[in-house]
Order: sequence, then C-alpha cells, then structure tokens
Amino acid sequence: MNDTATPRTILVVEDEPKLSALLRDYLHSQGYAHHAIGDGLQVIPWVREHRPDLVLLDLMLPGKDGLAICRELRTFSDVAIIMLTARVEEVDRLLGLDLGADDYICKPFSPREVMARIRAIFRRLDRQAEPSQPESGLRVEPEKQEVRYDGKPLDLTTTEFRILSLMASRPGRVYSRDRLLDCLHDEGQSASDRAVDTHIKNIRRKLAKINPNQEILISVYGVGYKLEG
Repeated sequence: MNDTATPRTILVVEDEPKLSALLRDYLHSQGYAHHAIGDGLQVIPWVREHRPDLVLLDLMLPGKDGLAICRELRTFSDVAIIMLTARVEEVDRLLGLDLGADDYICKPFSPREVMARIRAIFRRLDRQAEPSQPESGLRVEPEKQEVRYDGKPLDLTTTEFRILSLMASRPGRVYSRDRLLDCLHDEGQSASDRAVDTHIKNIRRKLAKINPNQEILISVYGVGYKLEG
C-alpha cells in the first residue's frame, strides 16, 4: 500500500466480471485507486492517457490477448505488469516474463496472494527510486588501476597509484619511507626519501582538489605516513 497522499493506481484487465469485481474490492480495501477494463483493445489507449502504476493483466481477453498487450506496453511504458492466466504451460509463463511482465500468477489464485505480489513489486520499485547516497571515502580498484575519492576519479601516475594502493590496503597502518620506496624501486628508479615526500605531496594535492576539507594522508613525525580509514 502506498503511504503517500496520492494512492497508486492499478488497472485491472480481466473479462470475467465476478473476478474483476473481487480484485477491485480487495484493491479498494488496501487503499489503491483502480479501474477495470474487460476488452483488450481498450487497454493501450487507457494506459497512455492515465499512466497507472501497475497493470493486472489477464492473458485471455477479447479483442487483443494479454501477451500482445504486454509486448505493446513495453514499447512505451515501464509500468509494472502482473499477468493473470488459467494457462499453466511453462512456455506461456516464460513468454510472458520475457515480454517484460514483472510477475505471473496462475488461476485459480487467492486475491490476498495478488495483493501480496502487488505490495512486493511496489516495495522493489520504491527501493529503486530512493536516491543513492553519494559515494564517500577512498576506493581503490587494482584490477582497473583506478582510484576514486568521494566518487570522483583521481588522476594518478603509476608510482602514485602504487603508493596509495599500498597504503589503502591497510588503512591506519604507518608506512615508513623505506617501505614506500619499494613502490619506486619497482620501476627501476633511483629514489630517495625526498622522492617519496614529493609523491606524497602530489597525492595530497590531488585529494585536496576533490575534498579540501578533509586530510586523509597523514604524516607521522619521524616515521612515515598513514592513510586514515
């Protein structure tokens, strides 16, 4: 059930009047707005005009069958679709889902089960609609040779990547200059403590361009450097 002031709208496409009325009674009790159609030819124009949140779609309909309706709906709409049918053959089930249906319920069914399936789909859609939290912190992806800081890529040299990748493997650990020098010797460079300090300075500068208010690469006096976790 939708918790917002505007109830979600569900279109019931079912040509059996008693079943259609039963489904609408349950939808009403759950607080959903609803509309019923019994002719397949009326579905597409109604959906285009009213844009429901979900369609309960019978497979066997006069005018146009449910599979054809589902196929056409998916050419212009991502409305949630639950297909209802008395057909139990596996090929129909797979075909219905391959055409873009979100769920499939075989008759006879319990209206309570239908309501539970509807709620499950809306919970999934609500989770997908939630704004994602911005990525924070440092993320190293060795297989891609990439580093991202607060969601933004760091443009690092090969040596800078090696240093930062090493320190990120054990956040909070203090790395001596001699240990960090190994990252430079791997390239056959003739390096010194001063070279390590220069690389650290460059990494800090690039980090600060993304987040100037937080320093995560810390100097440990007389020992070396550590990366805050």
